[in-house]
Amino acid sequence: MTQSPKLVPAGYRIRVDGHLDDHWSAWFGDLTLARESDGTTSLTGVVTDQAALHGLLTKVRDLGVALISVEAIR
Repeated sequence: MTQSPKLVPAGYRIRVDGHLDDHWSAWFGDLTLARESDGTTSLTGVVTDQAALHGLLTKVRDLGVALISVEAIR
């Protein structure tokens, strides 16, 4: 059985409900924090692997904000 090559996303865009203050940017590492006009915040950047992604999602949970979406971007 031949395994297909794994496509590794270049990064992720995580959207949460509400506008996060700039001081949360450092807590999320190298992700870029952008407050959107629809009242959400986008966290965008390179995530090294699935373990790092799960760590970021845990931070979102611990912050107590509603997770809207997680999108792999290339």
